[in-house]
Amino acid sequence: MRELLGVEEYLDELLVLVRPDERSEVLPLAAAFGRVLAADVAAAASVPAFDNSAMDGYAVRFAEVAGAPAVLRVVGDVPAGSADDPDAGPGECVRIMTGAPLPAFADTVVPVEDTRVEDDEVSVLAPPARRGAHVRRAGEDVDAGDLVAPAGAALTPGVVGAVAAAGVRTVAVRPRPVVAVCATGDELVTDGSALRRGQVHESNALALAAALTRDGAEVVAAAPVGDRPAALAARLDGLAASGCALVVLTGGASVGAYDVVRDVLTGAGGTFRHVRVQPGKPQGWAWWRGVPVVSLPGNPLSASLSYELFVRPLVDRMLGRPGPGWLPAVAGAAWTSPQGRRQVVPVLLSGEDDGRLVARPAHRRGSASHVVTSLAGADGIAVVAEDVTAVEPGDALQVRWL
Repeated sequence: MRELLGVEEYLDELLVLVRPDERSEVLPLAAAFGRVLAADVAAAASVPAFDNSAMDGYAVRFAEVAGAPAVLRVVGDVPAGSADDPDAGPGECVRIMTGAPLPAFADTVVPVEDTRVEDDEVSVLAPPARRGAHVRRAGEDVDAGDLVAPAGAALTPGVVGAVAAAGVRTVAVRPRPVVAVCATGDELVTDGSALRRGQVHESNALALAAALTRDGAEVVAAAPVGDRPAALAARLDGLAASGCALVVLTGGASVGAYDVVRDVLTGAGGTFRHVRVQPGKPQGWAWWRGVPVVSLPGNPLSASLSYELFVRPLVDRMLGRPGPGWLPAVAGAAWTSPQGRRQVVPVLLSGEDDGRLVARPAHRRGSASHVVTSLAGADGIAVVAEDVTAVEPGDALQVRWL
C-alpha cells in the first residue's frame, strides 16, 4: 500500500520547486492594483499634511467657549482647499469647513450642530469636550518618512489609498509569476456543445486560471489535452518553452489504467503521492525540461481545493508574500469526516453575537470531490482534523476566507 503523507509534509516537497522572484519593476500606483510590493513604501508627506478641521463648524479659542453658552462674531471663512489663514481677535471666530486648514489663532472647532447663527454672530450652545476638539493634527495618521506598507504586502484598495494619501505615486512591485494551466482527459468538452455519453464540460482549467489571476499570477491557459502520452509530452514541451515558472495539470493523477499524467511524469522522474486529505488524495509533481509541474486530481472540487492547499502557497512564495492565515471558528451544523484524513470543506461563514465565526457546509454533499457547485456559494474553506470522524455544532474548526 502506498504511504500517505501529511498535508504539511507534501507541501514541504512542493515549496522547494519554486523560489521568490527578487526582480522588481516600478509602476504608476494607478496601474499597480493587485500587485505585490517589492520594497517598503515610506510616506512622502505627513498625513494629514496640516492641522485641519474634522467638522463643518467654527474655528475658535477653547478658552472663549469653555464656559458656553457663548456668543462670538464671525469674521471670516475657510473652505476646504483654501490657503488663507484669517486672523480673529478676542470674541471672534472663523467659519470653517471639513478638511480646511485650522487658522493659527484657533485651537478648537465647534461643530455647526452645537451652534445657532444670527447675522454675523454665532451662539455656541455647549462647551467643547476639550481643547483641540474636532481638530485633526498634522501627522497624526502618519509622519513623512514613516512606513506605510511593507515589502510583500498586496496592493489592495486599502493599501493603494494609504500610499496615495501619503504622497507616493510610483511603487516597486514583483513581476507576476507566469503559470500555465492545462486540463487533461478525453472526456472534456470546452465549447459548450451538447454532451455525448461519457463527456463532461471542462471547468478545472477555467477555475484554476481564475484563482491564479486572483492571487496575482499571469496565466497561460492551454487547451485540454487528451489521454495520449505523446500528446501530453508535446504539450508539456511547448509549455516549458513558453517561459512559464510553473505548470499546473489536472486529471490523470491517480492509479487508474488511463491516468496518463501519472505515467508520463513518473517516466520523467516525477513523484506521485497519496496525501492524508479529503478531497484530493492523489497528488504529484515533476520537473519537465527545467520547469516544475504540479499534478492535481481531476474531480472539480478536488482540483480547486488542492489548489488552495498546494498551489496557492507556491504563488505566494514566488511573490515573496505571506499566505492567507487560518482563523478559529466553530461548526454551525453536523457532518461526518473520514478517519485518518484531513477534511477540507467549502463553507458559509457568519458571525455570532458573541464574536465567534461560524462555519456551515456550503453544499449538502459537503466535500464530495465532484461537487463543484459547492464552491460557487462558499465564503471560505474549513479543515477538520484527521482524527475527527463526526463534527457537531459548536466544535472547533480552522477556516480561511476565499
